[in-house]
Amino acid sequence: MASKDSSYQAGQMEGQAKMKKDQLKDQASSTAQSAKESCQQGQENASNFMQQTGEQMKGMAQGATDAVKNTLGMGGK
Repeated sequence: MASKDSSYQAGQMEGQAKMKKDQLKDQASSTAQSAKESCQQGQENASNFMQQTGEQMKGMAQGATDAVKNTLGMGGK
C-alpha cells in the first residue's frame, strides 16, 4: 500500500512540475514578445524623431539662406 501511495504522490509531483514548467515557459515567451514589441516601438519613435529633426534643420538652413540673400540684396522680393 505504501508503494502505491508513493507512486501516486510521485506521479502527482511530476504532473505539478510539468504544469509549473509550462507556466514558466509561457511567461517567458510572453515577456520576450512584450520586449520585442517595446523595442520595435522604440525604433519607430527614434526614426520619427530623426525625421522631424532633419526637417527642422532643413527649415532652419533655408531660413538662414534667405536671411543672407536678403542681407546681400539677393532676395526675391
